[in-house]
Amino acid sequence: MDVARDLFARKGLESTTMNDIAAASKRGRRTLYTYFRNKEELYTAVVETELDRLSEKLDEVAAMDISPEHKLFMLAYTHLNSTKETVGRNGSLRAEFFRNIWTVETVRRAFDREERHIIRRVLQEGVDAGRFHIESVALMADVFHYALKGLEVPYIYDRLGVGVSEEQAKVFVMRLICRAMGTNEPDFDGFLI
Repeated sequence: MDVARDLFARKGLESTTMNDIAAASKRGRRTLYTYFRNKEELYTAVVETELDRLSEKLDEVAAMDISPEHKLFMLAYTHLNSTKETVGRNGSLRAEFFRNIWTVETVRRAFDREERHIIRRVLQEGVDAGRFHIESVALMADVFHYALKGLEVPYIYDRLGVGVSEEQAKVFVMRLICRAMGTNEPDFDGFLI
């Protein structure tokens, strides 16, 4: 998987062959075909591995001992920063990500369900604690999730908030989250933005 990720990152999906992967991993082609029918299936496995890593990071944030508002803030930035890092780190995968967006979307369906579930848990935590005043946890989880997905491409290309400092943007995002959840002005004491 690591060898395939590196080759896909350097050469792209189209220019990488199963022979390339077998040679670079010092395995026979037959061994690769034991686990993967073709390079597209291997590419899918690489993307799934990256999404599993992101899901683990999101679970860690949801388990943190911080306010629900801060968890939502951290979930948003963890999602966006991890996506940007993954796409950027993987070189040609960046181009593949945008060229094969429908393939990536198909692969990420399970991740999307898991992410919405994590967001729902945090929202319900906020409602149960009396911190969030929202009518539908399920609908708000979907809105929050799809808003993050919609921000991925502009965030990856640094097109969000041009001319706004990172600190200003983070305060704005935290205030936006609090307003959307029907809470008061955020408490920034003891919280590093």
